[in-house]
Amino acid sequence: MELVLERISKRVGGQTWLHPMHLELESGAVTVLLGATQAGKTSLMRIMAGLDVPSEGRVRVDGADVTGLPVRQRNVAMVYQQFINYPSMTVTENIASPLRLRGDRDVDERVRGLARRLHIEMFLGRHPAELSGGQQQRVALARALAKGAPLMLLDEPLVNLDYKLREELREELSQLFATGDSTVVYATTEPGEALLLGGFTAVLHEGELLQYGPTAEVFHAPNSLRVARAFSDPPMNLVATRATAGGLALPDGTELPLGRPTGMPADERLTLGLRASALRLHARPGDLALQGVVELAEISGSDTFVHVATSWGEMVAQVTGVHHLELGSTVSLHLDPAQAYVFGADGALVMAPRRPGGR
Repeated sequence: MELVLERISKRVGGQTWLHPMHLELESGAVTVLLGATQAGKTSLMRIMAGLDVPSEGRVRVDGADVTGLPVRQRNVAMVYQQFINYPSMTVTENIASPLRLRGDRDVDERVRGLARRLHIEMFLGRHPAELSGGQQQRVALARALAKGAPLMLLDEPLVNLDYKLREELREELSQLFATGDSTVVYATTEPGEALLLGGFTAVLHEGELLQYGPTAEVFHAPNSLRVARAFSDPPMNLVATRATAGGLALPDGTELPLGRPTGMPADERLTLGLRASALRLHARPGDLALQGVVELAEISGSDTFVHVATSWGEMVAQVTGVHHLELGSTVSLHLDPAQAYVFGADGALVMAPRRPGGR
């Protein structure tokens, strides 16, 4: 299914919820709407579904204008943050409801198949109130998949689940969506979810579409500081610098050897961006070392996040493995200059790390 939003915007009262934007979703693929709370993700999804009408612009599905067509006349499946199921129905009846509504055959067999895919086959005879939050959300997902809609919208469906359940369902969703049976739109505040789901990502900020493209491309080449901030968790380390003949002059007088971009004058004010994963505790050939004092070391899963006070400001390093570092101790952070991002005075991307394969 081809979904095109033609210069749509949304105003409510005197407030602009969505600034004018043009967005053509990739048919049969996953598009992640990535942005903080109130970035405009839900407003955009409601327009896609037909729950709201844009203040300006058109919504086209397979070339047809459906701007004023209400949701009940569209073939759309939606999954919300809340576990929305029919409380008086069993799990089997919940999943089967869209199949029976269409008059499909082999309903029981298809329900069991979906239940197996989402690992809830043992709960088919239960009611939603007898299930955990994660199990209820699996039921809602199974019912949405049973509908077989060409457009599936998921509005932060994992946000109310605990960490372990989120991790499990993320893995399962990426496999479920890989079939390409539906055009999937998935809203999230978490960059990690966008990277795991792959496909395409639209980065939103305060109702503005900042960048849209293949997820890996948007992550590795954010077109602006705002996109880099939205697509970095933990936040990208940002350092005020200026251009020199050989690279960037850093706050402590160190020169980062990057070479000056063509046409950029010396002393141009720039911002150096370093992802937390680009900083290491152990040196490699060609690395630049930066000394500092440990302010915090927190373990998250299989990584350790180390907050270090340096002459460049506070830096956060995401290092693989469990590292026990004493607060107040001195450490050296190591970075490969080739992993640096550079943003201009206007926030636009000037230079990005070269990706594997020369891209």
